[in-house]
Amino acid sequence: MSLELSEQELFRRQSLEQMRELGINPYPANLFEVNVNSSEILENYPKDETLYQEISIAGRIMSRRIMGAAAFAVIQDSVGKIQLYIKRDDICPEEDKTMYNTVFKKLLDIGDIIGVKGFVFITKMGEISIHVKELTVLSKSIRPLPVVKEKDGVIYDAFTNPEQRYRQRYLDLIVNPEIKEVFIKRTKIINTIRDFFNERGYLEVETPVLQPIPGGAAARPFITHHNALDIPLYLRIANELYLKRLIVGGFEGVYEFSRNFRNEGMDRTHNPEFTCMEIYVAFKDYFWMMDMTEEMIERVALAINPNTKFKIGENEINFSRPYKRVRMSEAILEHTGYDITKMSEEELFSACKKMNIEVDSTMGKGKLIDEIFGEKCEHHYIQPTFIYDYPKEMSPLTKEHRDNPELTERFELFVNGKELANAYSELNDPIDQLDRFQQQLKLQERGDDEAMFIDYDFVRALEYGMPPTSGMGIGIDRLTMFMTGCSSIQDVLFFPQMKPEKHD
Repeated sequence: MSLELSEQELFRRQSLEQMRELGINPYPANLFEVNVNSSEILENYPKDETLYQEISIAGRIMSRRIMGAAAFAVIQDSVGKIQLYIKRDDICPEEDKTMYNTVFKKLLDIGDIIGVKGFVFITKMGEISIHVKELTVLSKSIRPLPVVKEKDGVIYDAFTNPEQRYRQRYLDLIVNPEIKEVFIKRTKIINTIRDFFNERGYLEVETPVLQPIPGGAAARPFITHHNALDIPLYLRIANELYLKRLIVGGFEGVYEFSRNFRNEGMDRTHNPEFTCMEIYVAFKDYFWMMDMTEEMIERVALAINPNTKFKIGENEINFSRPYKRVRMSEAILEHTGYDITKMSEEELFSACKKMNIEVDSTMGKGKLIDEIFGEKCEHHYIQPTFIYDYPKEMSPLTKEHRDNPELTERFELFVNGKELANAYSELNDPIDQLDRFQQQLKLQERGDDEAMFIDYDFVRALEYGMPPTSGMGIGIDRLTMFMTGCSSIQDVLFFPQMKPEKHD
């Protein structure tokens, strides 16, 4: 980023000073009351032309055409664009034409924010417009917008570079206003999930972001330091263990939309901070949670779309329930030919090598199975599919399977070849839980920097007794990607993480 001013920026700063010399504050503090927006006018005025005869509206100048003592301009507000008709004699007192001849014609630029008062009419060309009676400068833009130009079928100056768009999201929203729809849908997705749970009487809660132990998932944490307590703290990688403490405390159902942080790689589907929704409900199991998950996702789909079908890349995904259910061992057998149910760690390691899957000596049995499934299986599951009954080594917080002690009662939901949700029948045996944590500690000693810490306070909570419980976590960013057709997580985050910008 260069700090040297362009010719346009210098010109705009000169215009700014000239406004001040004329006694016009380019950044006024007084209230400008808006009583209508562009979308309301364009939708309702054709039905009743007696409407909107005394309006007050504000927006950013996106274009203008000056024709002597009259001009047309287009302003953009939060929901759309509308044309203005500005006549010199209407906005200026008889003895002083400064507001039009000097301010509007010479000192205002594309990108400036103005407020206008007037009435709506239809021009001779048939365009719904606002006849301006008063004009107020609300904010002077001293940096020019990248305005799209076209010549001989070639488009110039379009603001399409992804890195620029993500880094300057404010500018992206101005010149590519259609992207607002992605973020509006994201909010609808979150609100629909919230309504779905609230109707069932579950309580929305908040849990710590700064934690003494990074628990609830296998991931590399961000570490910071608390000066007053003189202790290391971790940004949360998950909120699971805190939510289950609340189930121990007597709540029947709790959920949280949490901002989580994982100090891992970045790609088109991963950002170091992300939003996850986790819910825990007492006296339920993972089969019940499967049913509830597919019911919730179907409802979300219908809240933002006329039907449950969405285009994701070249695939059409149907979120209508019920979803297919496949055991993990059956999925691996189908796509690799290996039956993992009786394989030792050494045999799994050897199988990975034969399948050209990159593995190393720090990986235990669970990690090896996870690598096999990730490399050879998950991309096959395009339509929503529950993969369930995971090996115990992969799931240190999950209840042992009721019929097979080698497995756990866990499922993951896959859509378009990616994991969307993860859920368990929660482990509530404190002795078993401590043993599972200790197994994770052994993996740490082997060099696995994603293995879980031992949370002794959580074990103590379980010792007081936690009822049978099912929990589920779903990635809000990825769900939004699926339901808006975005191929990159950066497209569904207002401000994705990026390298710092260099300044000359």
